[in-house]
Amino acid sequence: MEFLVGSSLAAAAGLNAWIPLFVLGMLDRFLPGFDLPGGWSWLSGDVALWIIGILLLIEVVADKIPAIDSLNDVVHTVVRPASGGIAFGAGASAEAVTDPSQLLQNNAWVPIVIGVLIALAVHAAKATIRPVANVATAGLAAPALSTAEDVSSFALAITAIVVPVLAGILLLGLIVAIVVLLTRRRRRRVEAQTPA
Repeated sequence: MEFLVGSSLAAAAGLNAWIPLFVLGMLDRFLPGFDLPGGWSWLSGDVALWIIGILLLIEVVADKIPAIDSLNDVVHTVVRPASGGIAFGAGASAEAVTDPSQLLQNNAWVPIVIGVLIALAVHAAKATIRPVANVATAGLAAPALSTAEDVSSFALAITAIVVPVLAGILLLGLIVAIVVLLTRRRRRRVEAQTPA
């Protein structure tokens, strides 16, 4: 179950770096019975929630504007995987690393690396599909795609915590959607290269 929760949160971070972290912090802060593991409780602190909230707002707006969304994806090539590592670690109740010298000693790095890889894969697919959609629609698809990504990220984050099995189904749906879109893109590229 912890792997399912962590995977869903990391995938959500691949779509939007800040939504799963904000959801984790808010739930820890306001939902009775939901407690982040001790090393991750900083996510529900005042400063962390304000910073994450402001960065979330900036990403939501920037991701809706054609051309800026592609620049945003470049910047978030590092941010989203890092967020995925944090989200996976916090969601899977992994031990937070407080002393960097102990990172390799107690395998605390494993859940973080898994989260980084999941978020990076989702981010790479998003960053690959988005420019093609922008060119094909003259930028008109950017707000719709961005809104769909934000809703998907929020749904994955909430269901990962409340109903992990449903989050697994949503995660599977996200994987299928990514594969379909990438396959279509590849097919169009081959058709464009094939002489008429």
